[in-house]
Parts: sequence; structure tokens; C-alpha cells
Amino acid sequence: MAHNKLIRRILGLRGFWESLKFALRGMLYLFAYHRNMRIIFTTGIIVFFIGLFIIKLSGLELAVLCITITVVFIAEIFNTAIELVLDMTQNKYHTLIKLIKDIAAGVVLIASLNALAVGLILFIKKLLV
Repeated sequence: MAHNKLIRRILGLRGFWESLKFALRGMLYLFAYHRNMRIIFTTGIIVFFIGLFIIKLSGLELAVLCITITVVFIAEIFNTAIELVLDMTQNKYHTLIKLIKDIAAGVVLIASLNALAVGLILFIKKLLV
């Protein structure tokens, strides 16, 4: 038994599983308490399956679509994390905090507009052919 513990310690598996548990807990929090996260995830899944089964995108096109969906998802995660940190530091309104939150939301907007452009390019091309 000590041998298994030593192997796990050397390979760092215990730390990996704990890190995975914390990450999953964070994702569950986002889905449970942040509507935008549920909307982005659900929309991404729907668009992916439309691309896969209805539009029949190629492998490369699906990869581009997945990366695009992931970028929007990551942008929203960072936006939420920034907002949570800022809310933790200030109880009252502060102009700079509002500006930082607006900038973080702007990142999500840019990622979403990019996703819209990629979606239009991939889907319209297939629908018009």
C-alpha cells in the first residue's frame, strides 16, 4: 500500500484530482448562479450539434467552431471572476470599479461578435451551397 501512495505522490495524481474537484465546483457554481453562463453553454452546445448533424461541417470547421465557442465561454468566466473579486473589495459604488466591470463585459461582447461572425461564415457557406 505504501508503494501506491509513493507512486501517486510522484505522479502528482492526488493534487490533480483535488484541482479537478475545485475546477468542477467552480463550474457548478457558475451554472447554478449565473444565467449568462447557462445561456452561453446551452447556445454553444446547440450550435455545435447543428454544425455536426444538420449542417455537417468538416472536421476543421468543427474545430474552429469549438475554439470559438470556448473563447466566448472563457471570456464570460473571466468576466464573472473579475466582477466577483471587485464586488468583494467594495461595498459601495466606485467609478473605476464600474469601468473595470464594463471593460470585462466588453471582452465578452467582442468574443460574442467574433463567434457570430465565425458562425455566419461557417453556416451560411454550407446553407448556400
